Amino acid sequence: MSQWFDTMTLWLETNPEWLGLTIFLVACLECLAIAGILIPGTVVLFTLAVLAGSGALTLWETIALAYAGGLLGDAISYGLGRHFHQGIRRLPVLRDHPEWLARAENYFQRYGVVSLLVGRYIGPLRPMLPLVAGMLDMPFVRFILVSMLAAAGWAVAYMLPGWATGAALRLPLPEGFWSAAGTVAGAIALMLLVVILSSLRELRWATAVAAGLSATLLAALLLGVPYLSPLDQGLMTLVQEQRNSTLDSIALLITGLGDFTTQVAAGVLLTGLLLLSRRYAAAALVAGCMLFTALTNTGLKHLFARARPEVLLQPLDTFSLPSGHSSAAFAFFLALGILAGRGTPARTRLTWLLLASLPALAIALSRVYLGVHWPTDVLAGALLAGSVCAAWLAFLQRRAVLAPLSARIWWLILPASLALLGAVSAWSLPEALQQYRY
Repeated sequence: MSQWFDTMTLWLETNPEWLGLTIFLVACLECLAIAGILIPGTVVLFTLAVLAGSGALTLWETIALAYAGGLLGDAISYGLGRHFHQGIRRLPVLRDHPEWLARAENYFQRYGVVSLLVGRYIGPLRPMLPLVAGMLDMPFVRFILVSMLAAAGWAVAYMLPGWATGAALRLPLPEGFWSAAGTVAGAIALMLLVVILSSLRELRWATAVAAGLSATLLAALLLGVPYLSPLDQGLMTLVQEQRNSTLDSIALLITGLGDFTTQVAAGVLLTGLLLLSRRYAAAALVAGCMLFTALTNTGLKHLFARARPEVLLQPLDTFSLPSGHSSAAFAFFLALGILAGRGTPARTRLTWLLLASLPALAIALSRVYLGVHWPTDVLAGALLAGSVCAAWLAFLQRRAVLAPLSARIWWLILPASLALLGAVSAWSLPEALQQYRY
């Protein structure tokens, strides 16, 4: 496998015109039933994304190809399950490994549609869940809509890191970029590793550890910002290289989701609906996460008084560190992720937090793309929200664990909150077009 992988990589380096098709096919195989378990798709996709970022493909082409390939793999798997139904169990590979199908079937029957969203990020389940969905006659329209949503987050999460690495190797970057990037990435990876392991072991102090590590890393970042200038300058160069008018409009819609007015309205609505549903602890979680994050963010902004990047024609007159959009978005969506994971195993809780982080990450990245925040600004905002949410959750659960929300409550709060976010963001778009000119 290693020799074949090295040969493929060398061939694609000399024949980059085939890289796009290769990304499409590998993404399809990674999401294809059985094949996705047998091939090291994650490693291969990262390597292909690095090659794409070295100049062969733009970021958006890379993500679009992986997205299309993943959708095709899902559709084929679903079709196989729909065609063979229970006879799928008698196929040679599945007959020898019945546990693959049994695990996915149990997961799907327990979580239904949600399993297709969460299981997308769990390696052994990803290629098998669409097969099970077809086998159990899930309506095709419902399946394809959920698959389109799940594949979008998956494509970004899997391709963006590799593409950014390839682009960073290609462009002339400031001296000290790689050492700063390595330090930040290593610190974040270590924090996540400790948090994940303590959560998987169901340790009582896992939430408090997450809060402490996030706060410690935030403090180190705030104090070390002057030494991270090469990282900020280099990443800003990478991002600004991808700008175009179409993406500007998309970024403005996304960034509007994190505006102060939008987040306040969404927080008040969500808290109010939870109070009306008599889920007082859940309402306290949402209100506390958003309120304490906003207050801390405001204090830190004035304490550090960091200037924004000089990208806009009319620079904003507020300070940039930490990013208010990033901290507010992570506080809101992490609170939703915490509530979604109540009453589930640790792996599922972590996956819900990952899914909840994706829209918040999109908002944070839109700030860097629009040139109104440095990368370390949005990272500080994310760490701030993470530490506040974890600390507040640990406080609320000091006597009893938060109870899970029923499906009826989720059907009440989730569509209403997301609809409000989208409506307010679209309404504020004309003003944003004038504000974020560059």
